[in-house]
Amino acid sequence: MTARAASRASLASVALALIAGCAVGPNFRTPVPPIPASLAPPASEGAAAASAAPVPDRWWDGFGDAQLSRLIAEAAAANLDVRDATIRVTEARAQARIADADQWPSIGGGASYQRQRLSERTAEGRLLTGLPGLPNPADQYQLGFDASWEVDLFGRVRREVEAAGADTQAAVEARHDALVTLEGDVARDYIEARSLQAQLSVTEANLATQREVLQVTSDRERSGLGVGLDTANAAAQVAATEGQIPTLRAQLSARINALSFLLAREPRAVAAELAAAQAVPAGPATPAVGLPADLVRRRPDIRAAEARLHAATARQGVAVADLFPKLTLAASFGVQSQHPGDLTSWASRFLQAGPSLEIPIFEGGRRVATMDLRRAETQETATAYARTVLAAFHDVDDALTAYGEELRRHAALGEAVAQSRDALQLARLRYADGVTDFLSVLDAERNLQANEGALAVSTGQVSTDEVALYKALGGGWDLPELATAGSAADRQARR
Repeated sequence: MTARAASRASLASVALALIAGCAVGPNFRTPVPPIPASLAPPASEGAAAASAAPVPDRWWDGFGDAQLSRLIAEAAAANLDVRDATIRVTEARAQARIADADQWPSIGGGASYQRQRLSERTAEGRLLTGLPGLPNPADQYQLGFDASWEVDLFGRVRREVEAAGADTQAAVEARHDALVTLEGDVARDYIEARSLQAQLSVTEANLATQREVLQVTSDRERSGLGVGLDTANAAAQVAATEGQIPTLRAQLSARINALSFLLAREPRAVAAELAAAQAVPAGPATPAVGLPADLVRRRPDIRAAEARLHAATARQGVAVADLFPKLTLAASFGVQSQHPGDLTSWASRFLQAGPSLEIPIFEGGRRVATMDLRRAETQETATAYARTVLAAFHDVDDALTAYGEELRRHAALGEAVAQSRDALQLARLRYADGVTDFLSVLDAERNLQANEGALAVSTGQVSTDEVALYKALGGGWDLPELATAGSAADRQARR
């Protein structure tokens, strides 16, 4: 090769490398949504009860309930929704490997045997018949290799790889979101179960007191000191309270079954574990909520929406690249012979190599329409991302407001219960002294029962509102043990 030829070859190689380095279509840029000023403490309702410290990874440990922490760990390893999300991660990674394979040459080998006879009634058959060395019929043995590689001139393959990688990231974040949802659901159902147990305890305690009152009124009626109306009213109060217990038990059974389902176990599987009533677990007095700007990077549903936007942008680049020519390098080489013994002969070799250029000329506008479709899909995905971010900010603001207002309600109900107890004690004393009738006692009992029941409900609601706040903040997915569980499930899905 002359120096000039070598120089031209080098320049051609450099030009080809430069061309292969470009990728048409839009480049993805991470969106930066504006942070609503209303979320910045202390503007938000409930911010006075929250801390700007970073959201703890294991926020459920702050409730101080070992059984709750154990149930969440068990659910993370067994839940069917999380298992599905893990399998989808495996699928996305396989798709990414498929897309990545297109960046490399494709090489295949083969062997074949054919026996062919040409018709002597054709021009070709008449020509070959009787010629020495050209038998008819003839055998052909072949061993060879084929290779092809698409030179990614305009980045079509690289955009496909980029899109597949973004799809994988979206699947990973979707699994994180499934974990966040699961942790919140387990904590909510567990707290509601404990709250219902507390409500049952209050109701049963009130029922015992009301039965004592009924016994007293019955005794007074028999001794001539009371009237039948007082006994009837007391009996009606007992019956009404008894009627509340089956409803509470049914609700408790539903919460236990909900927990069993989240743990991928049979109905009532955790009934024995929750049989002994315990106090409603209370979270930190000042839950850590972090800074509003951290929310965008922490919530996995936002991260998944961003990855989907990245994938849609990359696929728009694929559609743009399809408008340009496609260059493929192909080669076939091997040996052919009429006799197997001649396959090792140097004269049996064959070789075919060269580039092919595919140039789109006219397809009825299909490629342009595809590009328009991908552009519209990108815009749609961008809208979905903006909607996800806005919904996240609303979730946090609603959760902060609900938590702060429930704390105020809980404090007011605590005062109401204290006053109701004093009122009932006074009404009983006045009734015993004959100063007032029995209706005053019944009214005081009803007020105390209603306030105690509302306080028990509010105690559970404060904790569930705190769980909802942590769920809205997207805490609880970035844990080593959860990643390990996901890797184990991923390996199982590959088998």
